[in-house]
Amino acid sequence: MPKTEAKISGARLMVELLEEYGVDIVFGYPGGAILPFYDELYKSTKIKHILVRHEQGAIHMAEGYARSTGKLGVCIATSGPGATNLVTGLTDAKLDSVPILAITGQVATNAIGTDAFQEADIYGITIPITKYNALIKSADDIARHFQEATLVALGGRPGPVLLDFPKDVQTELTSVRKVDKLKIDSRHYQKPPIGGDLDSFAAALNKAKRPLLYVGGGAINANASKEIKELAEKGNIPVTTTLMGIGAFPGTHQLSVGMLGMHGTAYANKAVLECDYILNLGARFDDRVAKPGEFAENAVRAHIDIDTAEFNKRVSVDYLLHGDLKEVLKALIPKVNKVDRPEWVGFLDTLKKNHPLEFDDTTDTIKPQGFLQKLYEKSKGKAIVSTDVGQHQMWAAQYYLFEEANRWLTSGGLGTMGYGLPAAIGAKFGNPNKTVICVSGDGSIQMNIQELATIAMYKKGVKILIFNNNFLGMVRQWQELFYEERFSESEWNYNPDFVKLGEAYSIKGLRISNKSEIDKALEFFLEDDDARILEVMIPAEEKVFPMIPAGKSQKDMIEFSDTVRAGKK
Repeated sequence: MPKTEAKISGARLMVELLEEYGVDIVFGYPGGAILPFYDELYKSTKIKHILVRHEQGAIHMAEGYARSTGKLGVCIATSGPGATNLVTGLTDAKLDSVPILAITGQVATNAIGTDAFQEADIYGITIPITKYNALIKSADDIARHFQEATLVALGGRPGPVLLDFPKDVQTELTSVRKVDKLKIDSRHYQKPPIGGDLDSFAAALNKAKRPLLYVGGGAINANASKEIKELAEKGNIPVTTTLMGIGAFPGTHQLSVGMLGMHGTAYANKAVLECDYILNLGARFDDRVAKPGEFAENAVRAHIDIDTAEFNKRVSVDYLLHGDLKEVLKALIPKVNKVDRPEWVGFLDTLKKNHPLEFDDTTDTIKPQGFLQKLYEKSKGKAIVSTDVGQHQMWAAQYYLFEEANRWLTSGGLGTMGYGLPAAIGAKFGNPNKTVICVSGDGSIQMNIQELATIAMYKKGVKILIFNNNFLGMVRQWQELFYEERFSESEWNYNPDFVKLGEAYSIKGLRISNKSEIDKALEFFLEDDDARILEVMIPAEEKVFPMIPAGKSQKDMIEFSDTVRAGKK
């Protein structure tokens, strides 16, 4: 039976449920249909509300907060356009498995379906892009929906959930604060028991002479870094990560071969070709990594994941284990033999020496790769780094090394330009004592540049690095390599003065264009905890290498040295 107490409004109950859950910060933008909730939020002494300048900023801030802290991220929007402005962020969170609770206002229940002012069917719109969503039709249902939503957001494979909150339900009185029985099955939020044959799984790994661990974002969600390191060191197994798995294994570890895939290291991609066993730990055989029929085709393939939908979805495997990755590895590691494998590890060390990350650093112009190397050194690899999407994202993934999880924030599955700045702001709210750097490009930064006002309003010391080549850089790279240099609509005819724009928000800025300016610029950038904008002018012709062309496999990888020989560096 529901537990009843004195009657309070639905809006008051929602605020109290958030407080009881432990939410202390939310990101949002008010509007008419959500005002009763905002009125109750105003009275809360436990929850700090961050006023954003656009609802997309709110949900990306919630993502950055969630990914950098491991907690639930919460965002709020009003009905209609406020709610639909969350759609990109919800999709981003769904594809990258980020636990987000979105609360949206809705027109009164008796007006739903009448095309009322600022009405949108956000429940219907978000069914494919949330793990759970609900249109709350009665104040008596608030407690159940809240409990179900929060359980699902963080349960199993994390993801976004949405509660659509009609205005009249916000003002309706209820005494139902908690329910004893939920309407969703526990399999949607409880950790599953380990499924699969651990003994045969371990035997196949022990038999391998050239094994490779392929680590994805699921390893970070499962907090499995310790177990992955233990497994790698026990069996002397080299480790490669996906874009989303960066930080799950120390980037400076001898067994690390870096990121694999379209712009992964040459030695990681060559390791995939040479291994005789590959163990996928919480990755999804993404199309930027694995071509069906040609991925590790000479190797035994194994997969551990909490989501059975990922098994054999794109690449068929020989061995499967289902369950929470941390728990599965704890059970698997005692069955794995301690092996040295000096020939295999030595072979990959040779690959690292013969196929390093390379770029032409012989001119006075600033090369982003070299700049990021220096940023890594100056920040001692301790920063939380968010990125937008494009060339700068790949350079950051290649040249900024991470020793810990939850310090690398990027949009992997959806590839959302405009993610980086608000995600960095959310991370700074969640980690006020850590250096937070947003690495962006002149294209991406303009997608959500209005959130500079949020930085200024709350005096958050986010460091914003803008690589400016006056192009949509990755689009230009593809047009040069695959479209006979037809630069169709990829060049900016006009960019703002980013330094002056920062000054308009009371954020100090600096622009540099020569290699000799880098050291002083980094001192300016990192000297204190104030917000900074550093605009770095780079050549439009600079490209990201290595590169596996779209639809191709590791065998078709292009290295920087290949372009030098072809005269196309």
